[in-house]
Amino acid sequence: MPNYVELTYGQVALAALLIVVNGAVSIMLQLKMERLLAIAALRTIVQLLLVGWVLEWVFGLEAWYVVMALACLMTAIAGATAVRRNEHRYPGIWINTLISVWVSSWFVTGYVLLAVLQEIQHWYQPQYAIPLLGMVLGNTLNGISIGLSTLTESLVTRRREVETWLSLGGTRWEAARRPIQHAVRTGMIPIINSMMVVGVVSLPGMMTGQLVSGMSPIEAVKYQIVIMFMVASATALGTVGVVLLAFLRLFSADHQFLASRIRRLADTRATPHN
Repeated sequence: MPNYVELTYGQVALAALLIVVNGAVSIMLQLKMERLLAIAALRTIVQLLLVGWVLEWVFGLEAWYVVMALACLMTAIAGATAVRRNEHRYPGIWINTLISVWVSSWFVTGYVLLAVLQEIQHWYQPQYAIPLLGMVLGNTLNGISIGLSTLTESLVTRRREVETWLSLGGTRWEAARRPIQHAVRTGMIPIINSMMVVGVVSLPGMMTGQLVSGMSPIEAVKYQIVIMFMVASATALGTVGVVLLAFLRLFSADHQFLASRIRRLADTRATPHN
């Protein structure tokens, strides 16, 4: 018998009624968000149920090729999501972002599965591989998205400063150093803030789930420490990676700023770039 309270669909429905609070706020303040809230709530239910059914099947099958296929799909979606959050686009942004998400998240997750969790039976054991990769991807794409958006915005607003550096004989790195530093710093701030308050202000979702399922608090804390460092490392690697790849796309080898490559989303819809 499980060490946690098994929820019925009726109990889940009772919890879903809490979204009425959001709807009431929208109506009272005339925010006109009722339709958006209803769609978001419906998508939450449908998406999570689908994920639950898929994971039940994957966990039961426990085949490496199924785990790899699901991991590839999750990574591709994360990369696409990171790009879509960026207001500016440039040629190569999709492949740059996908590479950054892929390398950073898979490297860190692989390290933990092989070097940290040495007692697990297989590296592809879905009980560990899928949830850990999912948490890393969710946080890494935020850092990458913020860092990339900050870089392109900084290069647009600081165009004169960048071009002045180059016209005075500065290298492309000297001209772009400040926007790059600002972008990487901004991309890493959310995870650093989370690390500052974890356990004091908030209990992360995975740790809460482990406690509810009956795991010892100390054991749950150990897992959470591993996860926080995983997320921090992957976020740093992914943010630095996507920013440097963008730098190489937007500055030529002969130290020219290719500002014309950066275009707003509205413009890229008219003339898309890959």
